[in-house]
Amino acid sequence: MSGERLDKWLWAARFFRTRTQAATACDGGKVDVNEQAAKPARAVRPGDLLHITQRHGRRIVRIRELSERRGSGAMAALLYEDLTPPPPPREERPAPVMYRAPGAGRPTKRERRQLERITRR
Repeated sequence: MSGERLDKWLWAARFFRTRTQAATACDGGKVDVNEQAAKPARAVRPGDLLHITQRHGRRIVRIRELSERRGSGAMAALLYEDLTPPPPPREERPAPVMYRAPGAGRPTKRERRQLERITRR
């Protein structure tokens, strides 16, 4: 069973800034390999399908090549094929909800501008 460690590949493909972050994401159930939860030491091979949950959403990628070394962003983009569906058009996305803690006082200038931006939609 040849392959490369999942956490090392995620780091080399620039999905995470450090290998420790990649391992933590795997341990936390944020990375699935072929629709199964994966540990950081799991061996991955070209053709495997990854589901990666990150702060800005869920990404679906297929591994093209393996690499143990972290290179430039252009080199990292060659390691995988992005199968993530495009986000919905802006009109269909739900508007962000503004939250203010009770008793927080008057909104600041920045918060007021954010509220105006939201209510104009």
